[in-house]
Amino acid sequence: MIKIIGTGRKLPTRAVPNDELAAMVDTSDDWIVSRTGIKNRYVCTEENLTDLAESAARIAIKNARISMQDIEMIICPTIAGDFSFPSLACCVAERLGVKCPAFDINAACSGFIYGMEIAEAFISKYKNILIVGADMMSRLVDWNDRATCVLFGDGAGACVVTKGNALKYIRSNSAPDAKMLYAKSRAGNSPFSKDGTSGFTAMNGQDVYKFAVLSVAEEIKTALAELKLTASDINHFLLHQANSRIIDGVRTRLKQPPEKFPVNIDKYANTTAATIPILLDEMLEEGKINSGDTLMLVGFGAGMTTGTCVMVWE
Repeated sequence: MIKIIGTGRKLPTRAVPNDELAAMVDTSDDWIVSRTGIKNRYVCTEENLTDLAESAARIAIKNARISMQDIEMIICPTIAGDFSFPSLACCVAERLGVKCPAFDINAACSGFIYGMEIAEAFISKYKNILIVGADMMSRLVDWNDRATCVLFGDGAGACVVTKGNALKYIRSNSAPDAKMLYAKSRAGNSPFSKDGTSGFTAMNGQDVYKFAVLSVAEEIKTALAELKLTASDINHFLLHQANSRIIDGVRTRLKQPPEKFPVNIDKYANTTAATIPILLDEMLEEGKINSGDTLMLVGFGAGMTTGTCVMVWE
């Protein structure tokens, strides 16, 4: 079993409020807020994704009160790093001056939970494992498409895990559907390929909404049943920050009060693999999580994937 001993986050310096997007595409602040809950997002200008991931990692390691050389593995949940290869994790390791196993995983917005489950599998061999969820969706959306460009932001969230008894349940899952939410790889200039795809994000919004609400509610109920708990036993539900209406839909199904479902999507939009660790770090910084609190972390995203874990905060 594992526990988290340090967290960190990093957002770009450039904020883009809804009103600025309204000057670019046919949308408005009211339209975006009413449908998503998003008021602002941060996008990379001078920074790249490695910059964000490195900064979040350094903060998490500092908060864990360990040295860089105590890190024995680095896992980066991400849709796409700054390079097709090497991995973002290797880029972070280079920046930190750490020599250890380092690799990326792509479970889209469920990536952080997938990373936690992988870390648990390795914790008997590696003492301290760094997980950095980081994504730069500003380069994967079509900024002329109001249906997608308003939804996403850039960011990185990190944590350090070690052996402990905090984690009580973890499960990764998928209901494979590649066409509900995707971004194709860019074709390059191969003279043998006829695929001229742009690589922009495409999404069937209604289907994603239905999948998210139904699957997250079911995954939560499965976890609660296995642990012999009720929803009322959970102090905080940290759900992937994709859409406030999805979070409300899940909360309503569980018949729980809004204060148990923290949100920061209004400030940061959907930072994909980074949303859960950013939210966790923010809540810890604000003193909203206490020792002994039971947390349920749930991710959902393209694939379609889900990831659920329950921990008692130490």
